[in-house]
Amino acid sequence: MTDDVIKNCRQEMEATVKAFQKELSHVRTGRATTALLDGIHVEYYGAQMPLNQVATLTVPDATLLVIQPFDKSAMQAIEKAIQASDLGLNPQNDGKVIRVPIPPLNEERRKELVKHCRKLAEEYRVSTRNHRRDALEMLKELEKEKTITQDDHRHGHDKVEALTKEFVEKIDHLLKAKEQEIMAV
Repeated sequence: MTDDVIKNCRQEMEATVKAFQKELSHVRTGRATTALLDGIHVEYYGAQMPLNQVATLTVPDATLLVIQPFDKSAMQAIEKAIQASDLGLNPQNDGKVIRVPIPPLNEERRKELVKHCRKLAEEYRVSTRNHRRDALEMLKELEKEKTITQDDHRHGHDKVEALTKEFVEKIDHLLKAKEQEIMAV
């Protein structure tokens, strides 16, 4: 019984770490990556479509993104969507492709991005702790119902605490790596 609770807790915490990784991939660094544009949706024939479904995204070098729309009529909409995003990017349309130069980050913007990443990390740490709380409550409930013994409850509690520590450390490790990537000039 406790193994099921711990297994479930581990799966939820792994999902939390994956979500944090995905969230960090959207944070802009000085390098071009197609992940920057993942959250952008384009108004296309009356529907909101993800940018990668209306165009091909490529990274020819570290400071440039190239967007080649499948349909030339979507160029204006793609440009507007990129400008409307809070990424601070300036798309340049030449009629065939849209080039998005990735400007180097200044020191102030780097510090803002690091602060944003730390805030995100804290939100995901809290989420991990919430999973811990839920698992501990479930163990307590199982003990109350006499489904598990007091020793099983204590062992389960220790395992959940160890899991929590492990996943909070993973979040901290991901944050540290992203901070170094952002602060690298």
